[in-house]
Amino acid sequence: MLRSTKDLLDYTVRATDGDIGHVKDFYFDDQSWVARYLIVETGSWLESRKVLISPIAIGHPDWTARVLPVSITMEQVRGSPAIDTDKPVSRQHEMQYLGYYGYPYYWGGAGLWGEGAYPGILFAGPGSSRSAAVYPDEEAREQSNESDLSQHDHDDPHLRSAKAVMRYHIEASDGGIGHVQSLLIDEDSWAIRYLVVDTSNWWLGHQVLIAPQWIRKVSWPDATVSVNLTQQAVKDAPLYDASKHLDREQEIAVYEHYERRGYWPRSLARGLGRAGDGPLP
Repeated sequence: MLRSTKDLLDYTVRATDGDIGHVKDFYFDDQSWVARYLIVETGSWLESRKVLISPIAIGHPDWTARVLPVSITMEQVRGSPAIDTDKPVSRQHEMQYLGYYGYPYYWGGAGLWGEGAYPGILFAGPGSSRSAAVYPDEEAREQSNESDLSQHDHDDPHLRSAKAVMRYHIEASDGGIGHVQSLLIDEDSWAIRYLVVDTSNWWLGHQVLIAPQWIRKVSWPDATVSVNLTQQAVKDAPLYDASKHLDREQEIAVYEHYERRGYWPRSLARGLGRAGDGPLP
């Protein structure tokens, strides 16, 4: 099921021994368009400090109670690396964070999360080390970690704030069409499946969906997203109603309208009597 980033704001993030705080934003990977971290504002117990929580730690959400349980303790959060969430997060910061919790790196594999499609596949448990099996000696592990960090000294920040992308202008191949209203995230993989685009400044106020794979480029300094679609194609697209659950039949209608192949397994599309999918062009 898909969830709006706007709807997920203020969800309670609950550790194994108490409430950590509330979701205030998300960091997503601007290369694969996957939410990599939740930005959580802690309560008075940690002086309202903002901390990062990885989807790797999230268990089965209680959507009714608006609670996201995580498999870490409050003390672990207290001791986690301090990261200024108002500034770009570097790969080095990520490596320090993931190393602290004992999580493997999510990059480098063929999947969205390492070699897999879901963050839970990377979870090895609190206190474990991603390199423990390879480097049983503590000194060797430290040297390996330092070497990894030095290799990423000059990496460009690649994480973006979901909140910051709200109101970004959307440019079709032949002109403007609207602005980003929200992002729809797959609750299992945490992949961003759609940008919800508000076209009210151009037409009669309806919303449409645009998949990240149809983006031609993003100008972060200019707050503009350029897509490989025409104004007319977007204007004629199926309308999106945020008050209703988006089902697979509606998703297929969006992809068929734009003559694109879906991201879901081919067998599901056949089951609905529609054209199949495959890797997006």
